[in-house]
Amino acid sequence: MAKPEASVQLYTLAEAFSADMDGSLDKLAAIGLHNVEAFDFVRRPAEIRQALDASGLASPTGHAPLLSDELWTPDGSIPTPAPEVVFEAAATIGMTTVIDPFVAPQRWFTEDGVADIADRLNALVDVAAGFGLRVGYHNHAQEFIKTFDGQSAYERFVGLTDERVAIELDLYWALVGGQDVTALTGRLGDRLLAVHVKDGIAPAVNPFGPDAGEFGSDSLDQRRPGDGDVPLADALRAATAVQYAVIEYDKTPGDVFDDIAASFAFLRDGGFVR
Repeated sequence: MAKPEASVQLYTLAEAFSADMDGSLDKLAAIGLHNVEAFDFVRRPAEIRQALDASGLASPTGHAPLLSDELWTPDGSIPTPAPEVVFEAAATIGMTTVIDPFVAPQRWFTEDGVADIADRLNALVDVAAGFGLRVGYHNHAQEFIKTFDGQSAYERFVGLTDERVAIELDLYWALVGGQDVTALTGRLGDRLLAVHVKDGIAPAVNPFGPDAGEFGSDSLDQRRPGDGDVPLADALRAATAVQYAVIEYDKTPGDVFDDIAASFAFLRDGGFVR
């Protein structure tokens, strides 16, 4: 298969991006990146598009809430606009795929809940297509807490979704969810559009489980690729149709741009991206 392109999720540099959009994107371009994955883009699509064009970057994928009343993050929530508003903003930026990045844990704990998530996403496939877009889903670890007839809630969800729904697998969070990440990547096969390339030490308890207590990104021990528990190289080799290898940190171990550069070097020098 053709090697994927490298990208970076802008949530990684949310603080720097908010303070200096143009300067932050210029630094990413100087590292050698050509793509980003936009986050919180619906309220300012024209501004983001202008900054991307000026830096020579593109945002083929982006994260936006599609399946919840508001998008939860470990550090705050973002209200959910109507899907058509999301898709219009994404088209303005030049995206091809809008990915929902988080559905609350309790919705993954029953078969009916999983079916509802899949149905809601399936209902948006044709709506998105009217804007020239696809829809997709990005996991954390809550999708792997419950199993139904020996199948994780996550894989049940994938099986229930329209084949046009794109899957973006966060390799770190799949490991936190107790998965054999390499095997899962292989099983997802052609459904897998993108992976989040992220390493770290997996916490002893799934932070999205019912007894985990409060969780924030500051509690994570995330590290540069190759310094943690995630079998990134094997998982990337197991992918058969991935188009984007997206660098992300929920919590960078050091300077954010140095850490992004280290992740890009891992992908480039390992021959995992073109």
